[in-house]
Amino acid sequence: MSEPAIDIDRPHRPTQPPPSATPPEPGAPTRGPWLVAAATTVTLLLLAGRYGYHRDELYFLLAGRHLDWGYVDQGPLVPVLARLLDTVAPGNLVVLRTPSAVLAGAAVLLVAAIAREVGGGRGAQIFAAVLAALSGIVLASGHLLSTTTVDLLVWLVAAWCAVRLLRTGDSRWALGIGLALGVGMLSKVLPALLAVGLVAGVLIAGPRRLLRDRWVLAAAGVAALLAAPNLIWQAAHGFPQLGVAASIADGDSSYSGRLDALYLQFVIISPYTVPIWIAGLVALLRRPAWRAYRAVGWAWLVVIGIVLIAGGKGYYDAPLLLVLTAAGAVVTAAWASRGSVRLRRGLLVLGVVPFLLPNIVLLLPVLPADRLPGFVVDVNYDAGETIGWPAFADSVAAVHRGLSPEERSRAVVLTGNYGEAGALARFGPARDLPRAYSGHNSMVDFGRPPADADVVIAVGWDGPGRLNSWFESCTQAGWVDQRVEVDNDENGGPIHVCRGLRRPWAQIWDTEVRHTG
Repeated sequence: MSEPAIDIDRPHRPTQPPPSATPPEPGAPTRGPWLVAAATTVTLLLLAGRYGYHRDELYFLLAGRHLDWGYVDQGPLVPVLARLLDTVAPGNLVVLRTPSAVLAGAAVLLVAAIAREVGGGRGAQIFAAVLAALSGIVLASGHLLSTTTVDLLVWLVAAWCAVRLLRTGDSRWALGIGLALGVGMLSKVLPALLAVGLVAGVLIAGPRRLLRDRWVLAAAGVAALLAAPNLIWQAAHGFPQLGVAASIADGDSSYSGRLDALYLQFVIISPYTVPIWIAGLVALLRRPAWRAYRAVGWAWLVVIGIVLIAGGKGYYDAPLLLVLTAAGAVVTAAWASRGSVRLRRGLLVLGVVPFLLPNIVLLLPVLPADRLPGFVVDVNYDAGETIGWPAFADSVAAVHRGLSPEERSRAVVLTGNYGEAGALARFGPARDLPRAYSGHNSMVDFGRPPADADVVIAVGWDGPGRLNSWFESCTQAGWVDQRVEVDNDENGGPIHVCRGLRRPWAQIWDTEVRHTG
């Protein structure tokens, strides 16, 4: 006998639904997904120390020195975590990235758990776990300390609780959704997008009575209470994340733009998985036995619609694609058990080599950094942003040494973005570099140059155009040489020395130097 669905009069207590709408019982538990998850975490830990810091990690470390309840582009959770890990093991990349590796393994387990929840047997669960473990979003976010890693786990926890709620009719599972979303919004506000998707899914596909259920309302209160510190900070500062979102919508960020967002839907898990998650979506929306889960399928349609219309980044909805993949794994496993079983299973296995395994090479640092093929950076922008930061600091230090002793005494560095400022904060002191400042995102709030700092080493600016409006003269004094042929945002860029402020820093810092993106 299957577990009942939602009671009309008392939504938090189950009652027997019509037979055609009865969800299947969860599949039998198996150790397979645990082994796949452990292999994922161990692999990520073994590769965690290769290459170097990512620009965002350098920013998190710097933000961790200026703890607050919010930042221009994020909440306090990841900066707090970065500060804690760097305090425990200063400069240790493996320790810094350990939480991401563990969260990636947990994400693999959750995808398999969702497959089990909708009736997947042992084979379907293991298949779902393998698809998740080799997916682009899990490998990429599991390698770096990032807000994306937190988002991934938060969305999957909330989705698993939602599936449990819809299957059992026990609305107390909504508290798990609220807890996950509230914690997630201490990292970024993106979990609110999932909340919108789930509410819209319930409005479209039902059961609509959930929207006035006392446990669901209590869950909304829990989420709001946990998210309140960051939301209050955002409100007090004029919601700067809206400015960041506008910059992203204009294409001023990696993986942004509507066409890129649409393209990512077909590669961010893997091309191999596209027919599988499409099959999962169709089954969620049309399979009679899965009628209870239709809200989940509609949630993805609503979320991806918002992302495309608003111009968000194409990986925002990736956790829900993994949920669709979990459902699709159940459908695919059933397909592979019918008809020409050997042929069908053989096709599934053969597809892994050309379509799934390349994700490891493209998204993890398995190739030598000094011989990294250009196509890797073309596919994985973040790979290039983990290479060459010490050499970047060396290039700036060479220009600094070229100044006269009198100019060096009052010189500062002005960087174009937060990653460059974070790199100089990490590697600059050992090279006797002065403090680096930036107007990028929350860097602008971490302090501006002293009033008498009228000699500026400017790096990360494409040319002297904007600099000439702030200084009386700017001349190129060098360029960034990261000593490897990698096409990233810094390598080969000019380094200028600017002299003579046209107006005081206090007048231009917040109004002109400040920029988001």
